[in-house]
Amino acid sequence: MKVHQEEIDLPARGRGLHDVTSEVRRAVARAAVRTGLCTVFLQHTSASLVVQENADPAVQRDLQRWADRIAPEDADYEHDTEGPDDMPAHIRASFTRTSETIPVRDGELLLGTWQAVYLW
Repeated sequence: MKVHQEEIDLPARGRGLHDVTSEVRRAVARAAVRTGLCTVFLQHTSASLVVQENADPAVQRDLQRWADRIAPEDADYEHDTEGPDDMPAHIRASFTRTSETIPVRDGELLLGTWQAVYLW
């Protein structure tokens, strides 16, 4: 079994869902894997990865509104030394994931028509 591992450094992008599909696709291309699995793991505790719809931006807005209701920035959190958005981000990350595994076929991510990989 062939295994390829690499680290992708992404700049801070602020609050919201950020499409990182192209970065993941480039890593798969560099790996030259024709068939297999691509596991993306995020080494962070206040961010997450989600595979979500990429066609309608309303999906991202609705997800953000849901997260804001679940973990509002103006709540009275004990952990607040890193800013008002930090603890809500920890809560959101606990409800989502820090990794995604996507099949690879013919050297391409096997994502659905409307799917993209988002850093959140």
